[in-house]
Amino acid sequence: MGAEKDIIIAVELASTAIRAIAGKREPDGSMQVLAFAQEESPNTIRKGIIDNIDKTTQALTRVVAKLSDKLGVRVNSVYVGLGGQSLRSVHNRVLLQFDGLELLSHKTIDKMHDTNSGVVYPNAEIKEVVPQEFTIGSRSIVDPVGMQAEMLEANFINIIARPTLEENIRKCVNAAGLEVQEVFISPLCEANALLTPNEKRSGCALVDMGADTTTVSVYLNNILRHLCVIPLGGSNVTSDITSLKVEAEEAEELKKKYGTAFRSDSEDKTGQKINLSFDRTEDEEKLQEIVEARYEEIIANVWHHISAFKDKMLSGIVLTGGAARIPDLPQAFARQTAGELNIRIAKGLPENVTISFGVQVGEPDRLYTLYSLLLAGKENCVGEIAKEPDKDLFSGFEQKEAESAEPEIQEKPETQEEKPKGPSAISRLWKKFEKMLSDEPDEDENA
Repeated sequence: MGAEKDIIIAVELASTAIRAIAGKREPDGSMQVLAFAQEESPNTIRKGIIDNIDKTTQALTRVVAKLSDKLGVRVNSVYVGLGGQSLRSVHNRVLLQFDGLELLSHKTIDKMHDTNSGVVYPNAEIKEVVPQEFTIGSRSIVDPVGMQAEMLEANFINIIARPTLEENIRKCVNAAGLEVQEVFISPLCEANALLTPNEKRSGCALVDMGADTTTVSVYLNNILRHLCVIPLGGSNVTSDITSLKVEAEEAEELKKKYGTAFRSDSEDKTGQKINLSFDRTEDEEKLQEIVEARYEEIIANVWHHISAFKDKMLSGIVLTGGAARIPDLPQAFARQTAGELNIRIAKGLPENVTISFGVQVGEPDRLYTLYSLLLAGKENCVGEIAKEPDKDLFSGFEQKEAESAEPEIQEKPETQEEKPKGPSAISRLWKKFEKMLSDEPDEDENA
């Protein structure tokens, strides 16, 4: 491929695998996927938090090497997403009281931002600040600059997380010989990629159901209103199925084959049996009860965080993530929400992402976090690989050079004297021929 400009590399540190993707931004702003690679990494990341730095570094090194080979360029830096159990939003209010009417300026707003950024949270630090509306009296205002007020109230959503969450990401990336271009807040990037402007404006909840965690983001009037990470996901369902005395791998397969998030009360109970390992059988209904019960718990936790906005979420709930692929999930959410909200599952590629011909990415709708990080990237992340000299080319060049060189003059040995040479046979014949023409007697005949 050679060195190309503006190739962006994004990495997702997921609970089940580490994935990397490369893309090139087109003139129209869309992103063309050039390569994809992943490396299975069980027991390295738990609940979105790096649990084993060494194993994560090794897996990251391998996956980036795969990507580099596919691209034909050296990967120098990456964009990485930040998620995990400790990530959450906290509302903060800043008040400014003035002496009489004050003309509000950008300097006033910057002062309130600085005050908000100075807030200290125990065992957590601010990763992102999302400004909300300002309040003057009873009025809610987006931009108060140029107005007059005796008191101004500013509302902020601070996204916070444990300091070690980002620190460990940077440790692993640097240990893999790479630089961190930027650490993005994964849920914010994903919402930008999956939610339409209309959904964000009219009110919508994005629910990303992963293996170890479920992330909830609520938007209203194009502004993030709430963000939380629930420490429950698809792996909890798999763990529950192991109560049937099966290994985790078999439990995962049973979940995919027979599991459902919602069983209708009117559904006929057929008493169908399913086959387990070691020539055992189990009631399919019992397995489905286990799966349904855990999904009910996850959905109840999601509803706890979004119910306060239910009257304002005109666009309802958008579901994504590997654990959202379970059958009948929209019906399960509808039961919890009493059918008050529209529910859809995100499918297909994001609108502004295309896949290059021949690039294999598996199931595209399982990589939404990775696509969203790729779309958020801006700077080039690769450099050209220095090629080794072609040995055959150089050997041919050396041989040709040797052939074209002037031959060396070898000195004759000085140990023997050189004997004088007599006239050649041709010379003697020519001399005899000349004498015959001149009728002179031949010296050899007179001899």
